[in-house]
Amino acid sequence: MATVDALPGPFTFDPATTALVVIDMQRDFMEPGGFGETLGNDVSQLRRVIAPTEALLRACRAAGLTIIHTREGHLPDLSDCPPAKLNRGEPSQRIGAPGPMGRILIRGEHGHDIIDELAPAPGELVIDKPGKGAFYNTTLGEVLAGLGTRSLIVTGVTTEVCVHTTVREANDRGYECLVLSDCVGSYFPEFQEAGLKMIAAQGGIFGWVAPSTAFIAALQPSLQRT
Repeated sequence: MATVDALPGPFTFDPATTALVVIDMQRDFMEPGGFGETLGNDVSQLRRVIAPTEALLRACRAAGLTIIHTREGHLPDLSDCPPAKLNRGEPSQRIGAPGPMGRILIRGEHGHDIIDELAPAPGELVIDKPGKGAFYNTTLGEVLAGLGTRSLIVTGVTTEVCVHTTVREANDRGYECLVLSDCVGSYFPEFQEAGLKMIAAQGGIFGWVAPSTAFIAALQPSLQRT
């Protein structure tokens, strides 16, 4: 067992039953000139998570942790995109419309894929999800159950949307979640701050929060055994 100094208190986990979940580190959201920036967002707020997440991935790979990446996006015919989501925003900036990196949030388009810096390594699972949460209409639940996973280390974007939705459902499913504060990001600093506080509030109502350096330090015994 290993323990991380976290909020609201120590987070204890077994690396053998722990998975790292990297949520939606996609070009459409994170790269200059991409869909996120065309909406007026400051992508630098998200890009600050790249370097710490690169270091985290190196440590988790060296320790042999299960690593799962997710991508939000839809089928080319939009049959998996409900009207409430499809009709949001200006018509020229909706899901499926032509964007700077291909059709916006469509599977197989350049913008839909994960940024080069955080690209999955061979053998790492990539889950394509049509919703904000990583469990909705995906195989993630079955995959984690098959692996005997009990704890999730959660990173990705954005903190208040896809990260929060995933952590909340994971909590309901009985997983203990540690969100790494410097490896999740929001376009809006005030949402980032509030989103992290909400996770650890009331004694950890949804989970725990810690910086990635604290988690990597807790992994050191596993790294020394590999």
